[in-house]
Amino acid sequence: MTSSPGPADTPAAPALRFGYGTNGLADLRLDDALALLADLGYDGVGLTLDHMHLDPLAPDLAARTARVARTLAARGLSVTVETGARYVLDPRRKHGPSLLDPDPGDRARRVDLLLRAVRVAADLGAHAVHCFSGITPSGTDEETAWKRLAEALAPVVETATRAGVPLAVEPEPGHLLSSLADFHRLREALGDPAALGLTLDIGHCQCLEPLPPADCVRAAAPWLRHVQIEDMRRGIHEHLPFGDGEIDFPPVLEALAATGYRALTVVELPRHSHAGPHFAAQSLPFLHRAARAIPESPEGRTP
Repeated sequence: MTSSPGPADTPAAPALRFGYGTNGLADLRLDDALALLADLGYDGVGLTLDHMHLDPLAPDLAARTARVARTLAARGLSVTVETGARYVLDPRRKHGPSLLDPDPGDRARRVDLLLRAVRVAADLGAHAVHCFSGITPSGTDEETAWKRLAEALAPVVETATRAGVPLAVEPEPGHLLSSLADFHRLREALGDPAALGLTLDIGHCQCLEPLPPADCVRAAAPWLRHVQIEDMRRGIHEHLPFGDGEIDFPPVLEALAATGYRALTVVELPRHSHAGPHFAAQSLPFLHRAARAIPESPEGRTP
């Protein structure tokens, strides 16, 4: 693979816009990560709010956010805000506390993080804020867990509505909300608010959805606000570099183009951060080649 996109690596479907997640560049300073992605030709970035990249809990968040906004503009990068930092709230519990925790104070800490993320996203001009449900705590029944999730997200959706930034919930393997069907259960419980959308992780579709990934894209299209992409194998939740899993990517990208999705499709390789620049350099040419493999319609355009 080439290390950076050249003329032969330009995408066949210009409507598809690719980004790379900063959770896969955790060993780089944020300015260096943004410079790298711009130089490689990415359209944007999935910015995970974390202690090393725009810490959402440190002082002067608004001022620091304004500085990042200027950097993104100077680099020509779009952005989505992601909230999947492992230990940003609790140094001893991965992704803790969650929206499902028994302690109302703990749930409130996660809600506060999401409210901060919405404000950051509004200040950055982000196209969405990503979030997830969390794992159902031991001893908590399903009905109680769903009630907690809906109650916790209600004020976040309200804030997102006022800010004009969609909240994009991600079905995550092993979590309470783990599938497209679960997303619809939450959407209906909240009264189908316009600000509530979906983060679709293509690898997760391969991992556990009954439909093939391209069909998942088509089924999710009306609610699709953010897309994450990587390779994966059936039944194994392991984010893999492109070519190391089982996904056939041209049909996935064809489906995205056909649905009219115009926000970022963000490469999600958090466990490969030790070699982040290498995988960032490899991933974009792969996606461009997959996009060029999309069959043309009879009119000479991708659908």
